[in-house]
Amino acid sequence: MSDHIHKTHNKSLLLYHLVCPIKYRRKFLTPEVSQTLRNICLEISRLYEIHFLEIGCDIQKMTS
Repeated sequence: MSDHIHKTHNKSLLLYHLVCPIKYRRKFLTPEVSQTLRNICLEISRLYEIHFLEIGCDIQKMTS
């Protein structure tokens, strides 16, 4: 199976790398936020025929 998206009159393969840095390394990406982000991406995928290769968040380390 090809990675390309085949439609009636075109064939495409677009790859995007989306990075959203968090200012001052605040602990923002909790497991709940990470799961919500994943759910939103899956809904976008379903609505707009976009295929995500990977959805994930970095694990925040506790700082003292």
